[in-house]
Amino acid sequence: MLPKSISIAIVDDHTLFRSGLASLLDEFDEIKVIFEGMNGQDLQHKIVNHPEVQLILMDINMPVMDGFEATKWVKENHPNVNVLALSMLEDEKAIIGMLRAGASGYMLKEATPNELLTAIKTVIDKGFFVNDLVSGRLFVALKNGDSQPVYSTRELVFLQHCSTENTYKEIADLMNVSPRTVDNYRESLFAKLNIKSRTGLVVYAIKNNLITI
Repeated sequence: MLPKSISIAIVDDHTLFRSGLASLLDEFDEIKVIFEGMNGQDLQHKIVNHPEVQLILMDINMPVMDGFEATKWVKENHPNVNVLALSMLEDEKAIIGMLRAGASGYMLKEATPNELLTAIKTVIDKGFFVNDLVSGRLFVALKNGDSQPVYSTRELVFLQHCSTENTYKEIADLMNVSPRTVDNYRESLFAKLNIKSRTGLVVYAIKNNLITI
């Protein structure tokens, strides 16, 4: 059951954004902004005097101590405090980095106040927030310490087809997608696995029991 109000902190090096966000969130009865910090080091100094903080909205790119290091520190020293990443970065590396550091979810700064409120309440209620950026499968894999890449269902189907003699064009027809989509599956797998050939993909898939032959 959610508490009457959720005590949060906002850590971001952009003063105008940080203060503006605090003002917006203060309009919600469910939220109480306890303090603001300009980076991870500032957070370390302030959270000592505010043990009531339940959740931290954490930026990533900050001077002195960035969001990755700050999140790791929070989870090591204040394990009961939740961290919700709030960043302009939309790339997989940033998302995975924050989740591995211990964040309970990831939001973009372009989110509306109501969307952010929903994310905050969900993290407090369930311990995590899953959205389009953070799939349930990715979240569970990272939280369980699984260092293996995470594959979409379509990527696994593509891998299975790669073990046949079908051309990429024929694979696209079999999967009812465009050749460009198949190219995207291939390039995504190349990047995830650091592999540069179809043969390499098939060998990796067989060794790791990703396909049946």
